[in-house]
Amino acid sequence: MKIGILGTGIVGATLGSKLVQLGHEVKMGSRTANNEDAMKWAKSNGAKASNGTFSDAAAFGDIVFNCTAGVVSLAALKLAGSGNLKGKVLVDVANPLDFSKGMPPTLTVCNTDSIGEQIQRTFPNVKVVKALNTMNCKVMVNPSLIPGDHNLFVAGNDAQAKAQVRDLLESFGWKEGAIIDLGDITASRGTEMFFPLWLRLYGLFPNQNFNLRIAK
Repeated sequence: MKIGILGTGIVGATLGSKLVQLGHEVKMGSRTANNEDAMKWAKSNGAKASNGTFSDAAAFGDIVFNCTAGVVSLAALKLAGSGNLKGKVLVDVANPLDFSKGMPPTLTVCNTDSIGEQIQRTFPNVKVVKALNTMNCKVMVNPSLIPGDHNLFVAGNDAQAKAQVRDLLESFGWKEGAIIDLGDITASRGTEMFFPLWLRLYGLFPNQNFNLRIAK
């Protein structure tokens, strides 16, 4: 499968590398075609990895991952182009974090809206699926880093799109029963608002290899 990654940070690089390892062709996109981080990532991941602009990556991918910072996600997706994204599944991994006043960050949107919803409203012809934004990126692609059962969440308006994303997540090593479908895209509010608690937990633990387990 051809997959576009929007964003050159550690989340985009980690997801992109995992997808290449699984045999997918992956193009990482940024604001400029010669972004140093993207070029370095592509070179280190072999023939199935490439880089270009946001528009290039969006046009390339059958599925596109939004791994940009939440505060710039809409701007990045507009650069990617609505025509390039039309009809495609967009996996939104972003959280709406504002670091302008230092640590801890605040949320730019919460309670009655979310980044996931804003993206879906702005791009109504895109199948937005919120996923993976409640954990560290190393855990995203390797759930076995944490012993025992633990969970991740998906949310979105299109059932078929969510099923396609679930298949990808299972290829990362997530068990079928570990993936919880929270319903439509408005559920992004809850998963995005989890981050302040995640950050507090991170301050208590020796590393970022922790996650939620839903006991019932």
